[in-house]
Formats: sequence, C-alpha cells, structure tokens
Amino acid sequence: MTDFLWRPDTDQARLSPLLLQGDVYRPDILAEIESSIDSLSPKLRELSNKIHAHPELKFEEHYAHDEYTKFMEEQGFVVQKHYLLETAWVATYTHGQGGRVLGVNSEMDALPGIGHACGHNLIGVSGVAVACAAKAAMEKLGIDGKVILLGTPGEEGGFGKVLLWDKGAYEEMDVCLMCHPGPGPPLSASLGTCLAMVDLQVDYSGHTAHAGLSPWEGQNALDAAVLAYTNIGLMRQQIKPTHRVHGVFHGKDWTPNIIPDNSTMYWFVRAPTTKEALETATRVKACFEAAATATGCTVKITPRSIWNELVQNTTLGAFVHFFSRDPIEKAFPGEEFVDVVRKRYGATAWDRGIARGSTDFGNISYLMPGLHPYFSIPTLPGGANHTRAFTDAAATDAAHEACYNISKALAHVGMRALTDETFLTKVKLEFKEWKQAQGD
Repeated sequence: MTDFLWRPDTDQARLSPLLLQGDVYRPDILAEIESSIDSLSPKLRELSNKIHAHPELKFEEHYAHDEYTKFMEEQGFVVQKHYLLETAWVATYTHGQGGRVLGVNSEMDALPGIGHACGHNLIGVSGVAVACAAKAAMEKLGIDGKVILLGTPGEEGGFGKVLLWDKGAYEEMDVCLMCHPGPGPPLSASLGTCLAMVDLQVDYSGHTAHAGLSPWEGQNALDAAVLAYTNIGLMRQQIKPTHRVHGVFHGKDWTPNIIPDNSTMYWFVRAPTTKEALETATRVKACFEAAATATGCTVKITPRSIWNELVQNTTLGAFVHFFSRDPIEKAFPGEEFVDVVRKRYGATAWDRGIARGSTDFGNISYLMPGLHPYFSIPTLPGGANHTRAFTDAAATDAAHEACYNISKALAHVGMRALTDETFLTKVKLEFKEWKQAQGD
C-alpha cells in the first residue's frame, strides 16, 4: 500500500478527503477549538521552527524547556519550570471550581546526529495547541475543570515519562493525550499500537595482554561482544517476524595492540506485547552468556527499562482497520477521536504511524486511560522516522497543517472528557476492565 503514502510531490490542492456527514459532539466546543488553533498557528509554527533548529538530546532540552515555558506563560498558564526533572516542565490552567482534569504531553528531545528525525518539534507544539485550545473553550463556554500540559524530556531512550510518573506528575489527570507524526496516507490519522521493548545493558570483563607478544594471556572482551552480536544475528532466523532485536557495542581505551578487557553493549528487544518481549529477551540473554563462556570473560546483564506496548483507549479513540487498497476505513465502533477526524479532517487507518517503534507513553497507557494517535505527514520513499529525510519532513508546511488538524481532534476528545460525565465513566470503566483482564 506504499502507493497510498503521502509524498512531498503530492498535489496538495487536489487532496480532498471524503468526510462523513453528521454533527460532532458539542459543535460549539469544536468551533472554539478550531478558532483558537487557527489564530495561534503562526506562533505555533514559529515555536516549532525554533525547536527544530535547536535539536537537543535526551535530558539536555534546556533551550526547548525555556522556549516552551516562556510561550505557555504568555498564553496565561501557570508554569512550573524544572518540574521534578531538570528539563521537564508543567503548565496548568484551572477554570471554576472542581471539574475533571485533562492531561496532555509535549515531547522535546531529538536524536543524535539527525536532529528531530521523529518530529518531536511537532509533538511538542501539538501539546501546546491542545492545551491552549482547551483553555479557550473553557473560558468562552464557562466549562469548569483543569488542563495540565506536561513537558516530558528523554523519550528517545530516556524513559522520561515513567520517571515523571514515579514522581507523581500524572496523579491528577483523568485522561492523558498526545500524538506522533509518521508516514501514511494523505490527511490521515492512525490508532495503531507500538511494540513493547526490553532495554538491556551488557558489560563484558576480560583481561588485557599484549596483542602481538602474548595474546594467549588475555580474555578478549571485544571478542565476547562480537560473538554475542553474531549469536543474535543467527538467532533472528528463529524469532517471529513481528519481533525485533538490535544493538550496538562500545569500549574504553581500545587500541589494536592491547587485548581489550572491556566492552559494553546496548540492546533493544521488541515484540507486540510486553510478555513476548520478555520471553524473547530470555533467549537473547542466553546469547550473551554463551559469548562469555566461549571467550573466558565474565558478563553482567543489566535490564535498564521495560517499555510497554501502547494501549489505545477505544472509547477515547476507536478500533479502526485499514482495508486493502481502499483509503476509506471502517470503524468498530465510531468512538470520539475517529468520529471527529472522519467528519472534519480526513481518514483514519489502523496499522500506520510507528507501529514497529516503541514509546514510553506505552507505560503511561498501562497506568491510566490514554490516547496516542499517529498522524501522517508527507515523506520521501525511505524517509520514515529516524532518517534525515524525516527531519526535513517535520519542518514542512504540510506537516504543520496536519499537526494542527490532529491537535484540534485531540482537543475535542479532551473536552468531551471534561464535559461529558457518562463518556468519562465509560473511558475509565474500559480501562479498569482492561487492567483486570491483564491480571492487575
């Protein structure tokens, strides 16, 4: 179905989604949301451009921290800088007394060497747009409640959201929303899941020796790492095609004439569910141990984190499937996110976005009701997430327009959670029943 992917050379003027007929929930709320984001769009684009031009790695997002907090203060939010983590922040808005609490996430970090190749500049400004639109609707229509926009650092391997969860950052929220860009059909959003992941560090310790004079006196930790890498490469033939195992290795003070006495490896083991990822990780660990035995080295295997698969709350979103060569989907059932997207902004698909990637929001979705749709932006062939081409794609006009549309839909979902008690009860009941089915 690659012929349906949105490309930069697509004639944007000819894109006209076939929208469903009918009213959305509380059209007056959606009107305020759309007006707010449309009016803010020039400032949102300026903010996104700044973040995109100053990529920062996990937990080093000082520039992004300052730009986001400055912007949210200007929009009338109460802002706490350096919130629980050095580069995290939180912006809150409260209207009236009591009411429910809408949570939103803005990611900030970039990737080594390739910048915002996962589009976190778009994710960040989407969170801002959702929070600002919710505030505008609450003010204009007298809706009581609270909006919490959480600036979450360290998504790219840093487990930042889980660190914030452990410190209580999500305690007040009734639901939490965010989004993520990726390749896909034009003007579409996806409610797919992502892969669970086990993050492992492996340290080999050996013994140095002169590589030319007496190599037999050494235990080669580099050989152990190479052998482990080879073991896993061979093991891949016997793992399911839905599973992923990938890693790199490093060393300290390596030189050709000394047998290396140390090596460190970092491995990600991914699978559709956390249970499957842990099962495959057990097999991977055997590869590490076998390499240690073969080389006479010792090995220390340290689990660094476990990333859960993404659980989309279907009341907030919907189950959707992408059918063959038909870009118009069927929804089972047509719940809130799908309903507003299909009536106002475009199509929805199932297995799109970063379905073979992982996110620390998966862990949040295990702990509270959440929604994390993916939205399509124009990409080049071979230019999906984590490529330099995607870095460029995340800065385009079309990408930003798609970001604004998805933000309008998310804000509308969030406002229904704030204003419709029956809807929110259904959201929470679904989450409770899912947790019970997991044995929690």
